[in-house]
Amino acid sequence: MNAKLWLSALVAYFLFFGALLFLVAHFRDAEATGPAQPIAFSHPVHIDTVGLECNHCHRTADRSRHAGIPTVEICMECHASAATDRAEIQKLTRYWEEEREIVWERVHAVPWHVYFAHKPHIRAAVECRTCHGDVEYQPRIRQVRSLKMGWCVACHRDREAPTDCWVCHK
Repeated sequence: MNAKLWLSALVAYFLFFGALLFLVAHFRDAEATGPAQPIAFSHPVHIDTVGLECNHCHRTADRSRHAGIPTVEICMECHASAATDRAEIQKLTRYWEEEREIVWERVHAVPWHVYFAHKPHIRAAVECRTCHGDVEYQPRIRQVRSLKMGWCVACHRDREAPTDCWVCHK
């Protein structure tokens, strides 16, 4: 095989597999993009089917810097009697009985040098979905917004919120 033909075939090969990788990454199953959690918690079931609001489980969001990850106690308020025959609820019950904390994998995070508080955003009527996306359709939670400075500044500008550096960099 002459060198020119071989080089063309090699370039075509890399372009084809590069495009294939791009398509797979772009259109992969949404459930596979979020981290696996110790318990397969379903936001669609709790939000869309049961009708819970975010603050039912994330109880400190309106009065704290952090939204708060639900504790086993919060889950067991309902699951002491609801869906107790399901494997994931039985796993949850074992955490409860053994008095163990569930160590959830963090999904949304900003860099260490950024100060972010949920409280002022909730008080300004910024919906949770603005930053977290439509969690009621995410079988496994995944980060859907970049949460990088440019994205946040654009959101602040759109809402005429402060854009002074010291708002986020304390």
